[in-house]
Amino acid sequence: MDKAVLLDLGGVVLDIDFHRVFASWAKDSGVDNSLFYDQWTLDDAYKQHEVGKISFKEYSAHMSNTLGVSMADACWQKGWNALWVGVYESVIELLPQLAKHYTLCAFSNTNATHSASFKHLFGTELSHFETIYLSQEVGSRKPDTQAFLTVCNRMGYAPKDVVFLDDTLENVTGAKDAGLEAYHTSGEAAVANRLSKLLRSQGSLS
Repeated sequence: MDKAVLLDLGGVVLDIDFHRVFASWAKDSGVDNSLFYDQWTLDDAYKQHEVGKISFKEYSAHMSNTLGVSMADACWQKGWNALWVGVYESVIELLPQLAKHYTLCAFSNTNATHSASFKHLFGTELSHFETIYLSQEVGSRKPDTQAFLTVCNRMGYAPKDVVFLDDTLENVTGAKDAGLEAYHTSGEAAVANRLSKLLRSQGSLS
């Protein structure tokens, strides 16, 4: 196929809500959830976790130390996996048609714990992707230029021949810097609209 479509997962294909994570942690630890809203950040340990440099056990120990919250590993993990709300149905419905006209792949900043969870929960819906590239396996994460170049190389496409969608503007900027045709899509309707335009360009939708 001449072109490829590369989609982010969370916020593009999968509906996610970090409020659910904080609510679970607050309930199990007995602290107010405002602590997590005020003090939890996408820090260096979070990023190391997403590129496979530290395990979830190491990451949860880091959170316990930095947040001052004591909780069993199982409770940290249960809350961590409470992220998933479901799938964007209108997006999922378009994936089989896209796969007929484009090489269809996904690229997600994620970790081993989350990837095992979403593959278990949404395996059928995600089966439309030829390959799902995970930052913890690629060894680098969006928005790093090298992360996009590595994924494009593994897909076998020049960056200019890859259409990328992400709900995070920083990642879209990084993709454009790497040479991809990238679009910022915020919300299910925006994603479905952009994918429908791609299909119409192939004469697949009226």
